[in-house]
Amino acid sequence: MSPVGGVLTAVLALPHTGAASVLALPRGDEPPVTTPRDPAREAARRELSKRMYHENDPSLLQRALNAFWKWVDELFSAASSATPGGALGLTVILLAVVAVAAALWWRLGTPRRTPTTSATLFDDRPKSAAEHRAAAEAHAAQGHWNQAVQERMRAIVRSLEERALLEPRPGRTADEAAAEASRALPAHTDRLRTAARDFDDVTYGGRAADTRVYHRLTDLDGELERTKPFLTSSAQSTAHNDRQGAAS
Repeated sequence: MSPVGGVLTAVLALPHTGAASVLALPRGDEPPVTTPRDPAREAARRELSKRMYHENDPSLLQRALNAFWKWVDELFSAASSATPGGALGLTVILLAVVAVAAALWWRLGTPRRTPTTSATLFDDRPKSAAEHRAAAEAHAAQGHWNQAVQERMRAIVRSLEERALLEPRPGRTADEAAAEASRALPAHTDRLRTAARDFDDVTYGGRAADTRVYHRLTDLDGELERTKPFLTSSAQSTAHNDRQGAAS
């Protein structure tokens, strides 16, 4: 047997769990070249980290999306396995939940945010009722219904103050104005409360007004202008005088 054949036979007979890895066979009388395992692993890692080996790798965003969709797939797989009817049953349940949520949204509208404190009705320099009405009409002409509703409600309250049916008071809210005006205009109590609620909805509740809401406040404003107030003190005084006349 030649020396080369003897070396090759010896290499093949080496155990795989040896302390060194044979990287080259000897040529002639040259000794075999070996590299310890850890440096060999490090050299392979450095080689594979070169850019040329990663030109076709997915981007960071693509890897993140792949991980997300894998998680969603595992989640639905686990849910479908735990749901009667499997994937079909899970789909039916999801459609039912979406249908209920849509029905509630349509019935209740946008969730109303309740303010922590009641904001005031007037937030700028004092204006007359005529000025507020003009501003309301200008907003309505442009289709800005939220602003139109706000200005029309301010016109209603300012008009009642100008007629001495409400005492001018800074910091009054729409609800307070409606409650106080109802004492002099009891026939319009419900409509005043509705007007105050419309004002609060568009101002603090995040709801959108429309032409119907605006014309409802416009009609109320016109009717209040033509309505004679019910003065409790005058009625009580008249009744008292009538009783005194009957007694005499």
